[in-house]
Amino acid sequence: MTPATVRLGLRENAAQFSLLVAINAFVGAMVGLERSTLPLVGREDFGLASSAAVLSFIVAFGLAKALTNLGAGALAQRTGRRRLLIAGWALALPVPLLIAAAPNWAWIVAANVLLGVNQGLAWSMTVVMKIDLVGPRRRGLALGLNEAAGYGAVALAAGVSGWLAAEYAARDVLVVAGAAIALAAFALSVLFVRDTADHVALEQASHHAGAAGTPPRLREGFAAASYRVPALRSCSQAGLVNNLNDGLAWGLVPLFLAAHGAGAAQVGLVAAVYPGVWSVTQIATGHWSDTLGRKPLIAAGMLLQAAALAGLALSDGSVAIATPTAALLGLGTALVYPTLIAAISDAVSPVARAPVVGVYRFWRDMGYALGALIAGGVADALGYGGAIALVAGLTAASGLWVLGDMPTERHALSAANAPPVAEPRQPTSSNETVAR
Repeated sequence: MTPATVRLGLRENAAQFSLLVAINAFVGAMVGLERSTLPLVGREDFGLASSAAVLSFIVAFGLAKALTNLGAGALAQRTGRRRLLIAGWALALPVPLLIAAAPNWAWIVAANVLLGVNQGLAWSMTVVMKIDLVGPRRRGLALGLNEAAGYGAVALAAGVSGWLAAEYAARDVLVVAGAAIALAAFALSVLFVRDTADHVALEQASHHAGAAGTPPRLREGFAAASYRVPALRSCSQAGLVNNLNDGLAWGLVPLFLAAHGAGAAQVGLVAAVYPGVWSVTQIATGHWSDTLGRKPLIAAGMLLQAAALAGLALSDGSVAIATPTAALLGLGTALVYPTLIAAISDAVSPVARAPVVGVYRFWRDMGYALGALIAGGVADALGYGGAIALVAGLTAASGLWVLGDMPTERHALSAANAPPVAEPRQPTSSNETVAR
């Protein structure tokens, strides 16, 4: 594609956008295969009695994904989005082999380190490349479509793998399906994906001509997105807490339900309802955030998640109660998930987008590790209900943080005439460090 033919927009880039949606569905399916089965494999195949020990695979996954997000964001502008996407799928290829050959749980943990790197590279690049393609006007909708594909595949893979695990060995299901997904996505990325550097350059020239044209240094982007800028730090903490409760739903809820007599198919149903509702509804919520604003949806979503988790904590492991609460949890997450990345992207220039989104995704996916550690340790000490109730309280506190700290304006920082992260002025207020 020559610079003369580069255009921004969803319709103008429909073919490449659709391909990236499909690839992100493969990313989601890779992790969805584990959601309803791997905690049970830890108990049944490897004899793990401790919840903390079972959830160690999520800790490894979360740490690997979080650190990869940070590195991928910093490298994307320099190395190229497509190269990092291909590298992510190359690292996914050994995951099914490690699970198949695993003589002990440590091998499963190692496989999830590679899976975390795969998710960090592949999901990060599909997200950023879609934002690059569509430009500023349809950002929320684009992210809703992206996350819908990814988490729709999580839901489908979780449900199907749970159903198959009731008939076949769970490890065999993971190995065969994982190998097929990784090979297909790797081939699509190599053969058909094009880089989006020209789209970034076009948006920078068209909409941010007065902004600096180089990406920020990692330490500057990290400071801005972590604590300096209210519009960014509110998103980072909400993302962390969102994935903290997602890690609990992934690792602890299957054990919670199984302890109260649920079978593998019932566990798979609940594990599928949560990301299923999340995936379908976030197409609408991403679009709403383009018109209603980011802050109201983020705060409402976090508080709805907290209410759903509280209901789950009081359910005594009843599948009849867990299923509708999983649907509410999915709806709350749909309000939050695409909106957070859209809000981050609103507040930075195109060249600063990948590094700052990488920092946000670092904090967000650290939530997996923290959620598994908190949920596993508290569950061993106080039981499953106590662990779920604690996470419900943390989620409510996060929603209140957004209400109090996040700027009211949808586009919190001046859009056209401020620099990206890299070049703070003297003196600089905290609100001016990162801007579009």
